[in-house]
Amino acid sequence: MPNVKFKNYIHLHFIIFIWGFTAILGELITIKALPLVWYRMLLASGFVYLYIYLRKISLKVSKKLFFILFIAGTAIALHWIAFFAAIKVSNVSITLSVLSSGAFFTSLLEPIFYKRKLIWYEVIFGVLVIVGLYIIFRVEGDYTLGIIYSLVAAFLSTIFSLINGKIAKDNDPSMVSFYELLSGVMALSLFIGGLMLFTNEENEISTSFFQMSTMDWVFLFILASVCTAYAFIGSVQVMKYLSPYTVMLTTNLEPVYGILLAFFIFGESEKMNPQFYYGTLIILGTVVLNGVFKNIKDKNKRKL
Repeated sequence: MPNVKFKNYIHLHFIIFIWGFTAILGELITIKALPLVWYRMLLASGFVYLYIYLRKISLKVSKKLFFILFIAGTAIALHWIAFFAAIKVSNVSITLSVLSSGAFFTSLLEPIFYKRKLIWYEVIFGVLVIVGLYIIFRVEGDYTLGIIYSLVAAFLSTIFSLINGKIAKDNDPSMVSFYELLSGVMALSLFIGGLMLFTNEENEISTSFFQMSTMDWVFLFILASVCTAYAFIGSVQVMKYLSPYTVMLTTNLEPVYGILLAFFIFGESEKMNPQFYYGTLIILGTVVLNGVFKNIKDKNKRKL
């Protein structure tokens, strides 16, 4: 069993490394955020469906559940649009560091969503996250729009996670993922159709969707297959052998991997003011400490 746990722990690090590479692909793909996300979700839903078909997993859902999955899928689609838009107008380092503030939004919204009391240390950590964000805003004022997009992406990822936290326990995760990805495609298609119908942007939309280089297609394929479909299925698999705390704490390395990768691949364009890294460390530190406090609390509960 220790051998199996170690192998899955290494696998988890590989998956998180892949998630960090997602931001790199967002920088390398030349098309705009909207078509990028549409293609990502369309291709990824196809890959997940292939997995479901091979594993013979049922796709039957109630109307109520499908409606919830549609809302969640729309939220993740908007999250990815904001995420990639942030990368396009700023850079990978800014986007990933600010995205870590999702833990702050979770600490505010989770008590409302799950009808529980606010926890004192979450309030303190929330204040520390604001301090970290203030430092980043102050020293990287040229990237204000990217920081705002990243904050929107962090907020939407929190909404998506809270919805999934309620439905994933009682439903197959592959089925949930398939409908959410497909719902995102449907929501974006309706939005794009509305733009083409009620505005004069038909030519611009057609150009941004269908005029892509060969390398754009290659990067999109990697993004949809490896970074989305494979990473999702792999993350579900490792959860069978590793504790939620281990998974959560290790996942906090995603922005670290992403920022390091960005620096090595893009060089000077990713080099930030030293104070930027202080702000980033404050945000990441609060996320890690939040996980440590929650683990201690869970252990104390089990002892009672």
